[in-house]
Amino acid sequence: MNYINVNKELFSFLDQSPNAFFAVKNMCDILEQAGMVRLYEGEPWDLEAGKGYYVTRNDSALIAFRIPKADYTGFQIMASHCDSPVFKIKTNTEITVDRQYVKLNVEKYGGMLCSPWLDRPLSVAGRVVLRTEEGIETRLVNIDRDLLIIPNLAIHMNRQVNDGYKFNAQVDMLPLFCEKGEESDVFLKLIASEAGVSAEDILDTDLFLYNRMPAVSLGLNNEFISSGRLDDLQCAFASLKGFVEASPKNSAAVHCVFDNEEVGSGTKQGAASTFLKDTLRRINSAMGRTEEEYLMSIASSFLVSADNAHAVHPNHTDKADPTNRPYLNKGIVIKYSANQKYTTDAVSGAIMRAICRQADVPCQTFANRSDLPGGSTLGNISQSQVALNTVDIGLPQLAMHSPYETAGAKDTAYLIEAAKVLFSSSVEGRGNGNYRLVF
Repeated sequence: MNYINVNKELFSFLDQSPNAFFAVKNMCDILEQAGMVRLYEGEPWDLEAGKGYYVTRNDSALIAFRIPKADYTGFQIMASHCDSPVFKIKTNTEITVDRQYVKLNVEKYGGMLCSPWLDRPLSVAGRVVLRTEEGIETRLVNIDRDLLIIPNLAIHMNRQVNDGYKFNAQVDMLPLFCEKGEESDVFLKLIASEAGVSAEDILDTDLFLYNRMPAVSLGLNNEFISSGRLDDLQCAFASLKGFVEASPKNSAAVHCVFDNEEVGSGTKQGAASTFLKDTLRRINSAMGRTEEEYLMSIASSFLVSADNAHAVHPNHTDKADPTNRPYLNKGIVIKYSANQKYTTDAVSGAIMRAICRQADVPCQTFANRSDLPGGSTLGNISQSQVALNTVDIGLPQLAMHSPYETAGAKDTAYLIEAAKVLFSSSVEGRGNGNYRLVF
């Protein structure tokens, strides 16, 4: 696969997806163009074998699936997430300073690196909820211009900043919006204008800051890519591309993107929710299958939890495990954790290696240093709802949870190829740890 063309598509997707709401909207548009049929959770599902469908929850999580035949073997699933650490704008957001400045009141969402948010152009995107004659309506808004900045304190006033500094989210991280004028509620009026309504029509908002720097290729030979939200839109994009290009035969292909992974997944649209379970059960029911057939299909299903992985850092090589050391452009990372922060075991790891071999793409491994606890991801959380064979993977990257992250130029294309194989294949459980892999 031509990774240069892949990255052009990836960059466009990243730049047009400043947060989870826009990421899901853009995925819906791609699925529509591919001929998938939209479903709604509050309406009956009339499904046909050979067709593709998708459904959203909260406008920030999405599941798409393709059913090759009514007597499908199981589900081949890739799950990722579309949220990233960010600053959420609080209600009653304007703060006037010395009757001269107006700044916005924000709070942290997820575990973020704070310092890279400083001294760079920012803007605002998200959703607004409007009053209508019959109830409420949701609209997406994106102030598509350089609007805000979080200014650093000059070193003359903070001489120890380069020796280590603890950022206070309520003091250091509030963005400068404008000079104080005669009008009040200027920010809300700006959002209303973008939505094409009056400020009085806005009942509530979910609005977030985002970094305005676009995605780019860099390095001597353009071997690296940098962008906001690579964790985890890089995996979500690769999963979507693989899903659209796959040819499911015996198993149903399922592209799943959750929200709220960065804050624990415990929402109605997160990995701990019933979203995946509800969808799989409704597929089973709509195809006229029994409860026993559903349980049998789960035993012959496979889930790839795709969430980016830490590459060896060129300035901090000691932070990586001595023997499991992923690098940029060296392929898909299979992640291991003895305490099951990652779900990979010998069986799921072996299946993933077989998928990579079939796709002719490289894979590598990650484990945390034994004295350095790492993060978790959505794979083990989703098991509380749908328990099936699961492997945790990711694409190698640097500066995870920064508003501008770095990855390898070739790795997205590798994951697309592996996703195509996953979604086109079957994993048939034979019992006692034995599986038949049908590619």
